Amino acid sequence: REKDDKYKTWMPKFLMAKEDKDQRKSSDDAERNIFKVKKSNAEKSKKMEKEEKIFRETFMYDKEINVINTATAECSVPSKRRVDLPLTAGEQLDVIDVTEGNAVICRNSEGRYGYVLVEHLNFR
Repeated sequence: REKDDKYKTWMPKFLMAKEDKDQRKSSDDAERNIFKVKKSNAEKSKKMEKEEKIFRETFMYDKEINVINTATAECSVPSKRRVDLPLTAGEQLDVIDVTEGNAVICRNSEGRYGYVLVEHLNFR
């Protein structure tokens, strides 16, 4: 009887339906993809921290970084100075701070900071 009990519990696991195997594979793939996303998010957050550190050193910015507004770049503009942020048309930017004159400090989706002229931005 003990041998029969062992085989009864073992056989159903061994003879799984084909559909069950396919579902199991797809769930394993999904779990693996989740881990990949987490890894890329970790790398991205590291890069964002590095960009923030460079920004604080370059601009001597000691305030807390708060997003005041969001804007869209109207046209593509290359950066002429190191402190300017290069733009591509249609890019979403976070406005961080307003400066004297017609420039604002913005952050792009990659986490880079820089000055952008207000005339190149479209506020919603």
